[in-house]
Amino acid sequence: MTTISPARARAARKVSTTAKYTSLIIGCVATLLPLAVVFFASFKTSAEFGSTGPFAAPANWFNLENYITAFEKGGMVEGFLNTTIVLVISLTGTIAIGTMAAYALDRFTFRGKTLVVGLFLVATLIPGVTSQVATFQIINGLGLYDSMWALILLFMGTDIISIYIFIQFMQSIPISLDEAAMIDGANRWSIYWRIVLPLLKPAIATVVIIKGIAIYNEFYLPFLYSPSNPLISTSLFAFKGPYGAHWETIAAGTILVIVPTLVAFLLLQRFIYSGLTTGAVK
Repeated sequence: MTTISPARARAARKVSTTAKYTSLIIGCVATLLPLAVVFFASFKTSAEFGSTGPFAAPANWFNLENYITAFEKGGMVEGFLNTTIVLVISLTGTIAIGTMAAYALDRFTFRGKTLVVGLFLVATLIPGVTSQVATFQIINGLGLYDSMWALILLFMGTDIISIYIFIQFMQSIPISLDEAAMIDGANRWSIYWRIVLPLLKPAIATVVIIKGIAIYNEFYLPFLYSPSNPLISTSLFAFKGPYGAHWETIAAGTILVIVPTLVAFLLLQRFIYSGLTTGAVK
């Protein structure tokens, strides 16, 4: 049996550590470099943007004309307002539907339970694009086309992953708590509302962050189902029209869109990581 000498083991660890940090540095540069270019461009005037390179810093860091134009004339205010409405209602519905479905699937035994869980799994394997024709016909038949309620309905009804996250957390809650509450005279609704739901706060925080960022960044559904009620993503897309040649204004609008998600992620990233890991291990 061959043994590795301590010197060779230390050398191997150094190579591994160097490769790890080198890959991380390359990934950071590849991510931050385009953002830096957009950030620099957002402070430049039209003449300065055309005469300087993409990595050149702006002459005046206090030039906020591009941001004012993007925010006031680019429809960003309406986009933020519509996004907030859709976001709040969709997240509330997703949490209600997801936690109730998870509670029923984990705590109740009924005929066809395995089939229902299997159908949820199959639904996650079907690309959403393949069902858009049928989905559009349903939305149009309900009279919801070109309204924010179409987006709310779609965001609430197409999130199977959230149900699985809630189920994973639900399985970590002892059934003995339910039994003790039933002995004290509590019904199923009281158990769900007063015991199970408060214990699901880590899972709810995880779903709110992941689902909220997904809704905020969604472009296809708002563009297709609600063209007259622009969300923040479609408001940014509208810059290709009147501001198609003003890349500095487009850059300012891009920064305005990025900042909320960046701040939310930096403040709440620990909930994302801890929530996912806690829900994945029983």
